[in-house]
Parts: sequence; structure tokens; C-alpha cells
Amino acid sequence: MKTGVIGIGIMGSAIARNLIAAGMPVTGFDIARHRREELAAMGGSAAGSAAEVAAAADIILTSLPSIAALDETVAAIKSRARPGMIVSELSTLPIEVKQRNHDALAAAGIALLDCPLSGTGAQAVTRDLVVYASGDRAAYERCREVFAGFARLTQYLGAFGNGSRMKFVANLLVAIHNVATAEAMVLGMKAGLAAEDIVKVISSGAGNSRVFELRAPLMAKGDYLPATMKIDIWQKDMAVIGDFAKSLGVGAPLFAATVPIYNAAIGSGWGAEDTAAVCAVLERMAGIERR
Repeated sequence: MKTGVIGIGIMGSAIARNLIAAGMPVTGFDIARHRREELAAMGGSAAGSAAEVAAAADIILTSLPSIAALDETVAAIKSRARPGMIVSELSTLPIEVKQRNHDALAAAGIALLDCPLSGTGAQAVTRDLVVYASGDRAAYERCREVFAGFARLTQYLGAFGNGSRMKFVANLLVAIHNVATAEAMVLGMKAGLAAEDIVKVISSGAGNSRVFELRAPLMAKGDYLPATMKIDIWQKDMAVIGDFAKSLGVGAPLFAATVPIYNAAIGSGWGAEDTAAVCAVLERMAGIERR
């Protein structure tokens, strides 16, 4: 199975590495030269463009940061269209954008699946990802072996777009759990508890969550680099979720309450750091100063 990965940043590079480890030939492209060099170093083939990936791969995974990036990538793939190609779109983007590109590729005889991922860059390294797959069932079945190469579980959700709908639900919870984790850490530290003790004890009880397990250790150290999910990129996901909830007339008061905290983190210069850096915002508000 010849696999392509377009967008080999934090998430895409970890996916590519696991696919290579699983014995799958991988051709990848990223606009950042150092990412292409990293792919070559891990045993993949670095392409000079998205079109080159399309020429080499039967199944293409796209992990992209923006609407413009997806539109440009789909145009490049269409230029090398051939029967049987499948594109699995892993990014978190508006459903209408994915649907538009689905229709554009379908006109060229290419199947596009909507398959966003649950998990961080750190989880991608250890194959601790869940694929929320949706779209044409036959195309999905052909991709299952590829998904198994980089994820611990794949959930097939039916009609195209359902993968994104489920991802929005999941990310709403992640946004809340992340700020809740920071709030709990700050409360405990302000009360005089050792940060490491908070992590150890809370993770063993009813207050635990997967987000707490992933982010509380970073908060305890106060070290948010390298980022497994940058706050700048997370803001894009937050906007997509907020617009989605608004379009359905669904109030999301807890989710809305987290937005100013993430905005404050960006305003304080932590946009390129891990989303766990919201803890630093709440520490400042509580008057906590750590060495």
C-alpha cells in the first residue's frame, strides 16, 4: 500500500514515522523544508510538492492547518487524479469546507474521507490516536490497514461529515477539561500543595481525565515546550467549534468561558507553546510566582 502524507508537522510527522515502522512506504510533503528532511531521515520519501505525493501514493493522508492549505492541496491532488485514489482528511476544519473539497475530488473520480483525529502530537508518537472516520464505506475499508498503522482505534461513523461532528464534540470537552485542569492545579498550588503531589493524587481518583493525565504534568513543571498542540493552532479549532454550535442554536456556556483564557495566553506570548500554558495565565491571576 503506497501511502502519502501531506502536512508533516507535529501530527503528520508522528503518523508518518509510525507508518514507516509498520512497513508501509510513505511519500510526504510539507512546505517547511526541515520537515521534509526529517521525513527522509526516518526512511520516508520527501516530495517537492503535494502533486508529487499524489503521483506516488494510492492513499493520501492530509493533516493541514487551514482552509487555504486544504484547498491548495486538493487542487494539486486533482492535477494528478487517477482511478482508485483515496484522500483521508485528518484536519479539524469546517464541515462545509471539507464537503466542497469532497465534491471537487469526486468530480475527478477521487474519494475523500472525513477522518479527524482524537489525540495530541504526543499521543500520535505512541499510536494513541483514535480516527473518527466518515464517508464512503468502501473507501474506508481500503484505508483500515493504514489507519491501524498509526492509531490504536478507528471509529466508523457513517455519512461524510460525521467524523468532524464527533471531533467537535470531543474538542469541546478537551477545551473545558484543559482549563479545568489548570484551574485545579492553581487552586492546589495556591493552597500550598506540591504540584507533583496534585498530579499523582488527582490522577488516581474520580477527578481524573485523559486531559489531566496529559497536561497536568506539564503544568506541574511549568514547561510548555515543545508543544504537542500549539495554542495558536488550537484557537483555529476553537473558532470552528464555536461556529458549529452557534449554527445549531446550541448554547455552550462552559466552552465559551474558556475562550478568554486561551486568548489571554496568546496575548501573553504563549501562542507557540502547548495548550497547557493556560495554567500560567491562571497562576498570574492568582498571584502565584514560581521559579
